Amino acid sequence: MSIINKAAAIGGGVIGAGWVARLLLNGIDVSIFDPDPEASRKVGEVMKGARRAYKQMVPGGLPKEGKLTFAKTIAEAVADADFIQESVPERLDLKHKVLAEIDQHAPANAIVGSSTSGIKPTDMQVAMKKHPERLVVGHPFNPVYLLPLVEIVGGQQTFPEAIEVARELYASIGMKPVVVRKEIEAFVGDRLLEAAWREALWLVKDGICTVEELDDIMRYSFGLRWAQMGMFQVYRVAGGEAGMRHFMAQFGPCLKWPWTKLMDVPEFNDELVDLIATQSDEQANGLSIRELEKIRDDNLVAIMEALSKQNKGKGWGAGALHKDYTKQLARLATKPAAKAADKAKAAKPAKKAAKPAKAEKPTKAGKPVKADKAKKSKKKG
Repeated sequence: MSIINKAAAIGGGVIGAGWVARLLLNGIDVSIFDPDPEASRKVGEVMKGARRAYKQMVPGGLPKEGKLTFAKTIAEAVADADFIQESVPERLDLKHKVLAEIDQHAPANAIVGSSTSGIKPTDMQVAMKKHPERLVVGHPFNPVYLLPLVEIVGGQQTFPEAIEVARELYASIGMKPVVVRKEIEAFVGDRLLEAAWREALWLVKDGICTVEELDDIMRYSFGLRWAQMGMFQVYRVAGGEAGMRHFMAQFGPCLKWPWTKLMDVPEFNDELVDLIATQSDEQANGLSIRELEKIRDDNLVAIMEALSKQNKGKGWGAGALHKDYTKQLARLATKPAAKAADKAKAAKPAKKAAKPAKAEKPTKAGKPVKADKAKKSKKKG
């Protein structure tokens, strides 16, 4: 069961709306702020897709959906929230402005997660003058309501306790938190994606293949392997009985061959954009973005459902987590609403003083850790 009593979402784009959907479908009330006049419609469209996917995952019935409130200001959105997810565009100046306002008005014990795809938390938390120690990167993958991974990264001012609390918070809504050991731009997932994306652009630009042919090569081969084992375990198996050492001895020399253009970037001009976009339009074959989203979600649910039945019924990889998550949702669906409401009310964080003590550290359920019980190390995430 989630340990989040009330959440706030700042930004309602594709990622922000995905966070809203995951939270609401876990029965958590969410207050969202987004100045876009179309925000309500856009979030509503994402919610339709998310509800559809979750009904496939838990056909026996879903938990009572959380209440969604559209706030007029950031201050209104974050009031009384114990978990805040920021998902505004990737501009450092905008991140600074938004995070400063969140920090000014949010409860002192609230965890603040940023959905940034690549900005280091140290570079963002300088704008937070009151409680920079509670900021973490909480980088998800689209669609947020289905894909469970969230990369957690702490900055130089982030308390280790805040990282641990963030890990618990994300896990409580069915996610797979992975703490990135060192703070770097783009973290881990996007660094891998950027390498593949850059190589893919060269292959299409040079006329080696079309976007559809490249996608087919991925989805009919190593994409299937990665979905259930990842890169290193797949290569361990490829090494035969001798395992990874044999694989590296056999294929290590290939790294020196001129197989890649990863260190070069194709000129990102109108010609390249037109080439990629035109081929992408042809590949879509008339399917709208919403139709493609439905296909994507159906496929993801089917893959995770299939993986949940592997390993003698225990589940494998994302399937094991999916199995536990759907059971959790089913339990929440059968829990009497009144009892759930009473428990949430009892667990509501105590109100903080107007000027919280500097020694307070963010924890779950509004119970700050005192400074004499924990080291104030500036440990990087």
